[in-house]
Amino acid sequence: MYWTGFTPDEAREILVNKDKSKRDKRMELAEAIDIFVKDGYNIGIAGFVNSRQPVAAIHEIIRQGKKDLTLSFQSAGLAVEYLAGAMALDPTRCSIKRLEFAYWAHESFGISPLFRYLAESGKVELEDWSNFNMSARFKAGAMGIPFIPCRSPLGSDVMQANRSKIMECPFTGDPVALLPAAHPHVAVIHVQEADIYGNCKIKGPLFTCPEIAMAAGYTILTCERIVDHERIINDPNRVNIPFFAVDAVVEVPFGAYPGNCHSHYYFDERHIKELQAAGEAFRKGDRKPLENYYTHYIYEVKNTAEFLSKIPYKQLQHIQQIEIRDFRLIHSVSRSDNGANAKSPAMLHRQLSSGR
Repeated sequence: MYWTGFTPDEAREILVNKDKSKRDKRMELAEAIDIFVKDGYNIGIAGFVNSRQPVAAIHEIIRQGKKDLTLSFQSAGLAVEYLAGAMALDPTRCSIKRLEFAYWAHESFGISPLFRYLAESGKVELEDWSNFNMSARFKAGAMGIPFIPCRSPLGSDVMQANRSKIMECPFTGDPVALLPAAHPHVAVIHVQEADIYGNCKIKGPLFTCPEIAMAAGYTILTCERIVDHERIINDPNRVNIPFFAVDAVVEVPFGAYPGNCHSHYYFDERHIKELQAAGEAFRKGDRKPLENYYTHYIYEVKNTAEFLSKIPYKQLQHIQQIEIRDFRLIHSVSRSDNGANAKSPAMLHRQLSSGR
C-alpha cells in the first residue's frame, strides 16, 4: 500500500502534537500558503463543484508557483480548473502530478475543457472514485483509521481505477470493499464565518468540509468574515469545524468567487463562461485567451481584492442581490405555506434575473 499524503500514523502524530490552545490564527493568505503548502504536497480541496470552492487560496497557490501537487477532492470545478490552466500554460511554473477524485466539471456550465486537455494528453495521474467513496475516505482519515469498509464500489467497475481492496467480511462472510483513508498534507477550505481561533459555521450543505479538515495534517481556512468568538459559541452545536483542526484563518470576502457562497453571493455566470471559453480555446490550440486571462486576473494582481477590482461593480452587486433575494424568498415561502408552492432556487434565479 502506498500513501499519497500523510500515512495514518504520520497524521495521528501531527494531530497529537499540535498546539490545541486557543490562540489567534489570523494570517494573510500569502503567508498561510507559503507556510503550509509545499511542492509535492497532497492538497485536500473542499467545497463541491463550484459552491464554496477555495478560489482565493488556489489563486495564491498559483502565484507562488507550487508544483507536483496531488489534488484530493469529492467533486470540484473552479479550484482545480484554475490549477489546470496554470499548468497548461507553463508546467514549470505550477503543476499537478496526480488527481484522486470523483468528478471535475461545472455542472450547468458544462464540462471542463482543461481537465479534458490534461487527461487526453496524459499529463496527470488519475485515480477514480465515486463521490461517496471519496467522502468515506476523508471520513476514515477524520476518524483516525487506516481504511473504511464500504459496499458501494462492488456494483461497478470503478475499483479497477483505484486502490480499493475486496475482502470477506468476518461477520457475514459477504464481500466488502476496503477504502484507504485520505490524509492530505493540507486542506484548503472556504466558509462563511469563523472566529480568530478557527471555529467556523458553514451555512448550507457541508460538502464533507469538516471531515477534510480533520483528515488533513494542516488546514487553511478562508472565510467571508471573521466574527466574534461569542457569536460562534452561542450555538455550539452549529460549530462545523473546531478550532483545533485549523492552522490558519484568513478573512477573504468573495473568497469563492466566481463560484457561489451560500447566503452571500450566487455564481457569476458571465465570468465562469469567460474562463471556460479561454480554456476551450487553449484546448483547440489558441493559447492567447488563457494567457490573457491569467495575466490580467491572477499574475498581475497581488491578492483577491485586486482581482475583484477588475470585475465590474454591477456584476458583483448582481450576484449578491440574486443570492440574498433567493435566500430570503425561499425561506419566506417555506414559512408561509410549508413549501407547498415553493419554487426551486433555479426558478427563482430566472425570475429575479428577468425582473419579475
